[in-house]
Amino acid sequence: MGWESKVFTLAEVSEHNSPKDCWLVIEGKVYDVTKFLEDHPGGDEVLLTATGKDATIDFKDVGHSSTAGAMMAEFCIGEIDTSTVRTETKYTPPKQPHNNQDKSFEFIIKLLQFLVPLLILSLAVGVRFYTNST
Repeated sequence: MGWESKVFTLAEVSEHNSPKDCWLVIEGKVYDVTKFLEDHPGGDEVLLTATGKDATIDFKDVGHSSTAGAMMAEFCIGEIDTSTVRTETKYTPPKQPHNNQDKSFEFIIKLLQFLVPLLILSLAVGVRFYTNST
């Protein structure tokens, strides 16, 4: 592979976050991409924002080519100590209650409690106007 198997902590990698010294963590490996910043097709800002964390998801989300993966080998300087990397917790949405038949029956009752008096009031107003006009 062309790199020594040195193990870095995330704190050590996080210190290298400038355009003159930029390291990234992708798939458990540490890459010194300082020399690649100017050549990166997405610009150097993309790489600089990925420092200080595990950038694996960012790297995969972009959809890099297999050529990009092969180019990474020359920038690899070691591995990350996985115990120092914060694991992302996956978001699970709260469970929605199922539409219960009892609840829909209660809704119909409440709707009728609103509409029936409204209908009676409308009927009373209509009768009043009808009787006054004759």
